[in-house]
Amino acid sequence: MLYFQALVGIGVFIGLAVLVSEQRKFPQWKLIVAGLGLQFVFAFIVFRLDLLQQILNGINRGVSAVVEATEAGTLFVFGYLGGDPANVAYPFTVGDPSATVVLAFRILPLILIFSVLSAILWHYKILPVVVRGFAYVLRRGLGVGGAVGLSAAANIFIGMVESPALIRPYIKALTRSELFIVMSVGMSTIAGTVMVLYSVVLEPVIGNALGHILTASVISAPAAIMLALIMVPTTSSVSADDIADDGKEFGPKYHTLMDAIAKGTSDGVALMVNVGAMLLVLVALVALFNSFLSIIPVPGSEPITLQRLFGYLFAPVVWFMGVPWSEALAAGSLMGIKTVLNEFLAFLAMAQLPADTLSEKSKIIMTYAICGFANFGSLGIMIAGLSGMCAERASEIVSLAPKSIFSGTLATCMTGSIAGLLY
Repeated sequence: MLYFQALVGIGVFIGLAVLVSEQRKFPQWKLIVAGLGLQFVFAFIVFRLDLLQQILNGINRGVSAVVEATEAGTLFVFGYLGGDPANVAYPFTVGDPSATVVLAFRILPLILIFSVLSAILWHYKILPVVVRGFAYVLRRGLGVGGAVGLSAAANIFIGMVESPALIRPYIKALTRSELFIVMSVGMSTIAGTVMVLYSVVLEPVIGNALGHILTASVISAPAAIMLALIMVPTTSSVSADDIADDGKEFGPKYHTLMDAIAKGTSDGVALMVNVGAMLLVLVALVALFNSFLSIIPVPGSEPITLQRLFGYLFAPVVWFMGVPWSEALAAGSLMGIKTVLNEFLAFLAMAQLPADTLSEKSKIIMTYAICGFANFGSLGIMIAGLSGMCAERASEIVSLAPKSIFSGTLATCMTGSIAGLLY
């Protein structure tokens, strides 16, 4: 029954895209086959090939090494506030070790370290080669232009603003459909700079957390391209020049290793502060909103909260992904938090659920469904970033931005369904 739900759900999510399309007609079957085919192939390779599983487990162990290395730095700067209670001598008796995990001193610094590592990998031409490889697959599989394929592939590893920046000279020449693809893929994936952060939060909940998060970002990209082409179909054959195979360098330029470390640190500090500030503000606003809701008299012992409202709204959505109805309210709450607030708060809420709230399979489905930037906070970031790169298309970017949340959410929902089918 759960497999049937997920299969029907994939059809429902595609149907919703057709319903809001600028041209309400059934899309070309080749587009559907290519989009779903790439998703299933990527997911099948990850879930079924032992060699790749071993590679992902190795990457996960590498993340553990990064976490330990980061702790050495946080201990030096923040003292006992930045270390694991098992490895630190506290100046007082610790009754609950979990209470000593301070987000600002233990978790957020991972963003800074990974930002530097990304800059180093880019400097030594490792990340550009990987990005070009994914761009080639997306271009051949879904027929998108070189500029769009490059930006979409980069979204798997870097953020929704940094990726379009790689093709900044071509943004003006993109068709309306291509521009929407760029925005949709940005909303359906997450940045490599926060993958480690999310994996550390989820590691106690699911095994090989980083492997699942990386896989989710990869297989959401073709779904986002397919849905974007359905919602805003191509109406012109004119496109930006093909830049995926021209051999030219793209992306940030670092002159030396120390230059990469210095600039990566600077970028990481800005991102780390922004993430911390957004979390503080959003958690405070949720608490404030829940205070207002508590005034409303309701039958029963449980008061109305934003989380409960989200649960009711998104319960049918997660059911279509293959989550049992008995778990749909809790899972729907996570999906709502992700959409209205952000995915980090949703992952934190998932990690704090009682152990028996969601089954192992439901946890996997929700990990894949939550793994995307499609939320209202990201909407403002995307509008500001893209409008700054191409001011002459600002009004078009603003008009397409709300649709990109919808397409990005549908893409991650399809990814959750496919994860449930193949896990």
